[in-house]
Amino acid sequence: MKLIHLTDPHLTVPGHQLYGLDPLARFHAAIDNINAHHADAELCVITGDLAHDAKASAYDALSTALDRLIPPCHFIMGNHDDRHTLKQQFADLPLDAYGFVQTALKTSAGQFLLLDTIQQGSHQGAYCEKRLQWLREQLEISKGVDTFLFTHHPPFNVGIPAMDAIGINAADARALSILLEDFDHVRHLFFGHLHRPLSGMWKGISFNTLRSTCHQVWLDFSASDIIPGSHEPPAYAVVFIEKDQLLVHTHDFLDASPKYPLGSWRWDEWHKKEPVIT
Repeated sequence: MKLIHLTDPHLTVPGHQLYGLDPLARFHAAIDNINAHHADAELCVITGDLAHDAKASAYDALSTALDRLIPPCHFIMGNHDDRHTLKQQFADLPLDAYGFVQTALKTSAGQFLLLDTIQQGSHQGAYCEKRLQWLREQLEISKGVDTFLFTHHPPFNVGIPAMDAIGINAADARALSILLEDFDHVRHLFFGHLHRPLSGMWKGISFNTLRSTCHQVWLDFSASDIIPGSHEPPAYAVVFIEKDQLLVHTHDFLDASPKYPLGSWRWDEWHKKEPVIT
């Protein structure tokens, strides 16, 4: 299965910039690149922070942009999103029995569970008993089937103090961890929120996240009173899922650095023939 993972577009009112960047233009550039090179993907998933200020016009822009995307796309909420506004703008938004933006998807790779980790009115994440109950039910249903989780917030600390302060609250993260110990068929966790490339293992489950399609969080293990931002390149991930392996390629879709053949080709000869994009 080929999956495209995008995260944190932070769309604003169309035409408005964010930290000196145009979030919508960058999101459209990502879509153009996906359509050109990965139209064969089975699915795209966006792991939250769809709009920076949860404005209805930003969600309208998201809807219009996604109409251009060739592969089907699903998304979850982030801490910058608003459930009420999102529900109004997307009438077919999948909800669980309690009104949380959670859904289960059957794919050729197995079961995808898209979770709602939002604590409305706070940038910190939450995963309450009702959401845990839904997750337990879905994991019981999918026993024996490879299952993949998608969240906005990571359920663990990552060593960047300002971001750890707005992860899933400790009590809910522990409850989620305990629940997952009862199941052995969760293969991987995809999440957003961090605006940084990161991968590893948690509770025996591999995980990854990546840079936003807009602005980024700088790697700073000491800053605790501010979130360190940067204009590192935006990215999306191309994920290949097979029965015995999972590969994640991170693609900096706006990278304009010179592209040239390696090996026997001489850089100086190629450089004279080809323009260098600066």
